[in-house]
Amino acid sequence: MTVGIPIRRLWPEPSTLPLDDAALTTLYGRADRPHLRVNFVASLDGAVSVDGYSAGLSGEPDKRIFGLLRMLCDALVVAAGTLRHEGYRAVRLDERRRAWRREHGLAEYPTLVVVSGSLDLDPAQAAFADAPVRPVVLTHADAHPPPGLTDVADVLRCGTDRVDLTAGLDELRRRGLSQLLCEGGPQLLGALTAADLVDELCLTVAPLLAGPGPGRITAGDATPPRQLPLRHVLAADDGVLMLRHARD
Repeated sequence: MTVGIPIRRLWPEPSTLPLDDAALTTLYGRADRPHLRVNFVASLDGAVSVDGYSAGLSGEPDKRIFGLLRMLCDALVVAAGTLRHEGYRAVRLDERRRAWRREHGLAEYPTLVVVSGSLDLDPAQAAFADAPVRPVVLTHADAHPPPGLTDVADVLRCGTDRVDLTAGLDELRRRGLSQLLCEGGPQLLGALTAADLVDELCLTVAPLLAGPGPGRITAGDATPPRQLPLRHVLAADDGVLMLRHARD
C-alpha cells in the first residue's frame, strides 16, 4: 500500500515506481546483530529545527519513515531534553504496525529509553504515565530521581558522575533490546558518536533554507571523523530526500 506523497528510489537501482510500506520495510529492515540506528531531519543548510522545533522540517514522507523506523526497533532512545522540549507522548503504533511486530516475534510496542544525567523528568508526562510498555531511564550513580519516577520507569545507573552510554547500551541489549533507534537530540548524537556507538544514520533533508541560528543535528566536544557509507537515497515527490548511511 502506498500512502499519500509517493517515495521513490534514486540510488542504487533507480526506479520510477512508488515504494509501498513493504518495500520500505525491506530497504530499512532489522540488522542481524546489535545495532544502533539514528534518525534525524535537517534543512538544506544543516539546521536541526525551524522556530525551535524539528516539526517545522518534517512533512508527510518523513513522518512515514519516522513511523516505519519505530515499528522496526526494539527500543526508542531519546535524550531527556528532547523528550521535554518536543513534548513526547507515549510511544504507540497503529494496529497494522503492531500486527507486523507480532508476526515477527516482537513485542507490540517498542520500549522508550530516556537518557538523563540530571533526572529532571516529570513522571506525569504522557511518555511515562501513558506508556504501553514500562520505559527505561539511563542515568548515573550520582543522580537522584524525582518522586514518582521509579513508579513509572526502570532507572538504570550506568557510570559514576555521567551516563556511560557504552555500558547503558550493553545493559539494554542484556534485556533483549538489541535493535535501537535514537531520535536525538544533538548532544546525545554527539556523545554516541564520541563513543563510536552509531551504526547507522537515517537523515531526511528538507528542501528549505532555515537561515542562521538553529544548531546542527550533532553537538558536543569535537571527535575524529568517522566513515559511514551511503546505502540508499530515496526521494519524495515533494522534494524531500531520505538518506541512509550505515557501517559495513
